[in-house]
Amino acid sequence: MVSPERPPSRSEVTDPIVDLVDSVKSYARQETIDPIRGAARWVLVGTLAAASLGIALVMFTLGVLRLSQDLGGQALDGSWSFVHYVIALVVVSCMVAASLGRINSKSLARK
Repeated sequence: MVSPERPPSRSEVTDPIVDLVDSVKSYARQETIDPIRGAARWVLVGTLAAASLGIALVMFTLGVLRLSQDLGGQALDGSWSFVHYVIALVVVSCMVAASLGRINSKSLARK
């Protein structure tokens, strides 16, 4: 006896659709939201590091300036007082140049 074919039930039709929607959602999350979270974390750490280095550089500059003023004594007072600032500028410029020389662009594009 041949059994008549019954029409597919509603749950049998919607299962592939639900699976497809779930697959699309998980793919979109994997390809958009997760990389954005990773980039946001990278930017946050970079911002905190830059702020810390900036504060440290300002403190270091003030320290060099104060040391120059203490060691210069009376010889660099009056019209020669600008020399302390030039010394601090030269020392800090050397520090910045050394720091920029250590930046490697290949490490920024690393996966």
